[in-house]
Amino acid sequence: MSPAALAAFVDEAGRTGNASSLHSAGRAARRAVEESRESVAAALGARPSEVIFTAGGTESDNLAVKGVFWGRRTQDPRRRRVLVSAVEHHAVLDPAFWLAGHAGAEITLLPVDGEGLVDLDALRAELAENADEVALVSVMWANNEVGTIQPVADVVRIAHQHGVPVHTDAIQAVGQVAVDFAASGVDALTVTGHKLGGPVGVGALLARRDLPLEAVSHGGGQERGVRSGTLDVAAIRAFAVALVDAVGSRTERAERLGALRDTLVAGVRAAAPSAVLRGPDPAASTPSGTPARLPANAHFTFPGAEGDSLLYLLDSAGVQASTGSACQAGVPQPSHVLLAMGVEEADARGALRFSLGATSTAEDVDRLLAALPQVVDRARAAGLVSARQGGAA
Repeated sequence: MSPAALAAFVDEAGRTGNASSLHSAGRAARRAVEESRESVAAALGARPSEVIFTAGGTESDNLAVKGVFWGRRTQDPRRRRVLVSAVEHHAVLDPAFWLAGHAGAEITLLPVDGEGLVDLDALRAELAENADEVALVSVMWANNEVGTIQPVADVVRIAHQHGVPVHTDAIQAVGQVAVDFAASGVDALTVTGHKLGGPVGVGALLARRDLPLEAVSHGGGQERGVRSGTLDVAAIRAFAVALVDAVGSRTERAERLGALRDTLVAGVRAAAPSAVLRGPDPAASTPSGTPARLPANAHFTFPGAEGDSLLYLLDSAGVQASTGSACQAGVPQPSHVLLAMGVEEADARGALRFSLGATSTAEDVDRLLAALPQVVDRARAAGLVSARQGGAA
């Protein structure tokens, strides 16, 4: 947590008061919530009434995907199709496929190219053929693994031509690139606190007031009646403080982290020449001139090395990174993002994601680059041993 967010959290946590209560302590808590709602809305180009506080990104994504699906299907029973990009976070993919298994939804995975960019022609074709049956489109603003920034404005333009609402998971984007809810045209947008220097366990769904949105949880009717539950006032206030700070310092931070990222990418390529950068080149830009990938993200695959081995060896050297892959039932699986991008499964298993943040320094990058050559050699040796043992078995 950022110092300012932590201070706000501690300050608010020292008070009592349920924001739904009518006594003075409750009214004070409600005031803190509503002031936070106004701050979040102003930072993200939304109206306060469009901000729905949740327990984080996963809940917000579930509320968007399930809530819009049910809301649209209630209006028109034909609307059973859900279109999502093949590289979405599991917080979007899993509720979508849950709807397919339990609520009669039909899921279409929109393909992506070799850099993880969604295929707009596939979206056009799907809507041209089935627009009357589509409940919603969900395409993330920026990918959490390879850092690709999606053409959200184009997705919105195409979908809205057919009267179809668009949800975007903007968890990775907020604080790294410019995000304006109203200007983007999206109908729902997900953001969470812990990616911004706020607490874990708090976030928001921004949703237009006219968007059909059914509740996923029921109870006290808080948050426009679509997200019941006693509000975590301390977390909400700290989230708002962190978000305002992250958005306000975005330009300067993105420039600093982008420079660190470029040093990291060049250093990894020199230290491990066979490593392959995944996602757009750091120097690439979109047709509108904005960066094509997140400034704080670098994702590589290392041929012949298992990502888990790389992760543990780096961790022992004091460098914490991520494989970017899902681990289901205790069995490491290659990233669905990389597979959707056309990466071979064997190569996808050797993935590492390096993420930079507010506290990252040049010394951190130097430490990674110093440790990496030996780590890669050891991981490849372990991979060869494992392959031989597998062949013998």
